[in-house]
Parts: sequence; structure tokens; C-alpha cells
Amino acid sequence: MATHAHSGSWVHRLGRGAGRTWGGYLRREQRAAGWLVGRGVPTSAARALLWIAKLVVLGVLLYAAFWLALLLLLAMVLVWAVDNAVPEDDDEKAEWRMGLSGYGLYRGETRIDLGDPDDD
Repeated sequence: MATHAHSGSWVHRLGRGAGRTWGGYLRREQRAAGWLVGRGVPTSAARALLWIAKLVVLGVLLYAAFWLALLLLLAMVLVWAVDNAVPEDDDEKAEWRMGLSGYGLYRGETRIDLGDPDDD
């Protein structure tokens, strides 16, 4: 096995950091279980309490994620509704084209830009 002074790519460092974090979490969990057993709680009950704590944290995270997703969905529906609130017919849409009064911005058959009076 080669030992390198260089720690590798950012993915390697990220994985190593995640592994250290997970190991630290497991050590703290074992310390908490040992503390509970030291206080007279049976080992199986200490494990059950730790699992209940994990499930409660997971439930709180899922609850928060649900409301954030609902808020995002509501924002998307609101943006869609505002975008589609004013119906634009193809006849009513302004466009640049050559018309009866020369080249200009027309809505339907009416030129809506001022144009250049010298163009006549």
C-alpha cells in the first residue's frame, strides 16, 4: 500500500470526511448507550430509546421537507398562474412587420409605434 502526501481529489476528501463524521456519530451513540446503561437502564431499553430518538429526528426532518416541498409547489403554481393570467391572442400580440403604414410595430392591422414621419 502506497502512502502519499497528497490527499487526493475532492471526492476522496469528501468521502474521508463523511466516514470520520459517521464514525464520530457511532462513538457518541455508544457513549450515550453506555451512559444510559450506567444509569440503570437495561441494554435493550437503551437501544430502543436511541432508535426512538433517531426516528423522531427523521420524522421532524420529513415533516420540514414536506412543508418546504409544499411551499415550493405553491410558489410554482402561483408563478404559472401569474404567467397565464393574461391571455394573449395571436391577433392581439404586437409584432414587427411590414403593414399598410410601412414597416413598424403592429397589433392586428393597427400600427402602434410612432414611426418616422419622414418615411412617408
